[in-house]
Amino acid sequence: MKIETGNTGMRAPLAAMFAWVAIGTSGCLAAGGGAPPALDPQVVHDWSGHARTVLQAETGNQDPLVGTRSLAMVHLAMHDAVNAVDRQYQPYAYATPNAQADAVAAAATAAHRVLAALFPAQAASLDARLADSLAAVPDGSAETKGIALGQQVAAEILQRRANDGSAGTVGYTPGAGAGRFQFVPPFEGVIFRPEWRFVTPFALASASQFRSGPPPALESAEYRNAFDEVKATGVLAGSNRSADQTAYAKFWYEDCDIGWNRITHDVALRRKLPLHDTARLFALVNVALADAYIAGWDSKFHHDFWRPVTAIRAAAGDGNDATTPDPGWVPLLDTPPVQDYPSTHSVAGAAAAFVLASVLGDDNEFSLTSSTAEVGGQTRSFRRFSEAADENADSRVRAGIHFRFAVDAGTQMGRQVGERAYNGHLRRAP
Repeated sequence: MKIETGNTGMRAPLAAMFAWVAIGTSGCLAAGGGAPPALDPQVVHDWSGHARTVLQAETGNQDPLVGTRSLAMVHLAMHDAVNAVDRQYQPYAYATPNAQADAVAAAATAAHRVLAALFPAQAASLDARLADSLAAVPDGSAETKGIALGQQVAAEILQRRANDGSAGTVGYTPGAGAGRFQFVPPFEGVIFRPEWRFVTPFALASASQFRSGPPPALESAEYRNAFDEVKATGVLAGSNRSADQTAYAKFWYEDCDIGWNRITHDVALRRKLPLHDTARLFALVNVALADAYIAGWDSKFHHDFWRPVTAIRAAAGDGNDATTPDPGWVPLLDTPPVQDYPSTHSVAGAAAAFVLASVLGDDNEFSLTSSTAEVGGQTRSFRRFSEAADENADSRVRAGIHFRFAVDAGTQMGRQVGERAYNGHLRRAP
């Protein structure tokens, strides 16, 4: 793919990389070396880390739906704030220019205002972080105008998402019979955020725009093959997984909003992206991640398909003589309490990878850490974004929590979501 951004030939040595962790981005190198403060992209990295810290405090980093929505709003606000000072890309929501404002002050204030509105209990710590960001900005008219601009941009983003359906309450009653989702252990009686299928997307025309086609019929050979694969390779004990497959099943178990933002942080630093390009890249990736979950939830609840742990234990009643039940079957990892089809983990990974590859080219070396990895295997290295997305998707079968056809459908949807986010928003300004 064609590389859009500047500094395309620069790559930091592997030993110089700085890991982006959930508690923040302290220690990160400012891109561009001697870049003036108004062009320093560090503010985007800092507030991405601050948002992660807030999500840790509010959700324990255990809610990728709230996480992706919040991160998309924060990064869109920073993008539009920076872009209003010097328009290089099409704005998402705020289009009024203000060339006299300081871009760093505007971006930091916009991110602060969005996070404080979403998570008011974190206001005190957010105020302190804003003070730190503004301390690096020279006092004067540009700073004052930057603060005012950031407030205006945040207000516009918050207004656009004020009635997006994320605060709704929707009930769910599990179906009966073969193929229908039933509550999974250890989450008996729990279904995760059924309202999310009604949330307004950020880039898609509707949540159902790329709705997956139906899963294979239970009596089909395709279903039997997927059944046998996950039964053999995804079981906790006695599987036919390789040691590496077990390792990456656990590695990618971490929520996608965490891992793919780490990747974005890493490659933006390695490529020394300037402020505008950094803000845009983070915004596009997080829009794709947010819409991946919204679209994925629409298809999940539409098809309401059962998980492998249910299907394998109840195979005697699935109408397929070729599937053999195992009432005591246990997956390698706990099955999330939501339907199987499609795999939204696969949707999110494919969507983020598509955006990253579209902006930077697919061939980019990077290393990634994970909080859910085995001891001694916390870091994995990749040569391209698509390679990471493929492993991310395959991990769900190896973990015993998705059928192969759910992973394939999720990957297809993710590419469509990523393409829509990339081609429909934040294009280069004429």
